[in-house]
Amino acid sequence: MSYVFAPHSRASVAVAGSDARFPVHRIYCIGRNYAEHAREMGMAVDRGNPMFFCKPADAVVADGARIAYPPATANLHHEIEMVVALQSGGAGIAVDSALSHVYGYAVGLDLTRRDLQAIAKTKGLPWDAAKGFDHSAPTSAIHRASEISHPQHAQLSLEVNGKPRQRANISEMIFSVPQIIHELSKLFELTAGDLIFTGTPAGVAALARGDEFHARLGEFATLRGSIV
Repeated sequence: MSYVFAPHSRASVAVAGSDARFPVHRIYCIGRNYAEHAREMGMAVDRGNPMFFCKPADAVVADGARIAYPPATANLHHEIEMVVALQSGGAGIAVDSALSHVYGYAVGLDLTRRDLQAIAKTKGLPWDAAKGFDHSAPTSAIHRASEISHPQHAQLSLEVNGKPRQRANISEMIFSVPQIIHELSKLFELTAGDLIFTGTPAGVAALARGDEFHARLGEFATLRGSIV
């Protein structure tokens, strides 16, 4: 097969303890999955209808990266999240079998141009420009579920310049990982290589040029980086 120009290299994420890399197919995100975060954003908690959005696969950024402050915003926000990496998929996945499709877990940041999101909300427009921009998905190395099992009570924590910003237990999620996979698979045919950002707790706030962040998921996944 010939192409009119060389295809771009495929986005990928490191795998902890291995030289192999996890090739990224799509990045799915769930919004308002922690009650306190929904309230701080002025939104009602909806336990019946999960809200999803996407980021491009090449929005992933490796651990330790220096991330350029994005254009067209004066209010870049951090949102720490547990990230689920899929090794298989399908459509209409049952809750009871959902975890069999999980390859591993990581910690990531859903970087958000909050001012653009606020404008989109006011006008009833999509969030693409606010959520799906370049380098908007810093992601740690993936830790295989076969080694750490499936975390259910791990602590999420984020520090910026050494000071705490966000902290919560993943047990506080409104929709659990199996429920998220089940609901997503009713909308999309999931596949190996998909990443799922599982929502952020309360405490989202602005990042400025020169800020350094340190995100943790339990005792196994860590992510560091800076905004330049």
